[in-house]
Amino acid sequence: MPRLPQISGRQLIRLLESIGYEKVRQRGSHVRLRRISAAGEHNVTVPDHKVVAKGTLNDILTRVSIWTGLSKDELVRRLG
Repeated sequence: MPRLPQISGRQLIRLLESIGYEKVRQRGSHVRLRRISAAGEHNVTVPDHKVVAKGTLNDILTRVSIWTGLSKDELVRRLG
């Protein structure tokens, strides 16, 4: 797997919106996104920070890859 890039919360939100997630709400600096598919409803919270922590980014990408069927490598490539 390629190394995780340093990205902002806004870049991550744009990626998630491009694969079918939509903004549901925002509370402070955290944005909640939702994707509804045949498998069910997946909600993810993204911190709208200048730089998303590596562990947080890794966890979000892992969960999104499970729900969308896209590999983590593909998601990282789309970020870079």
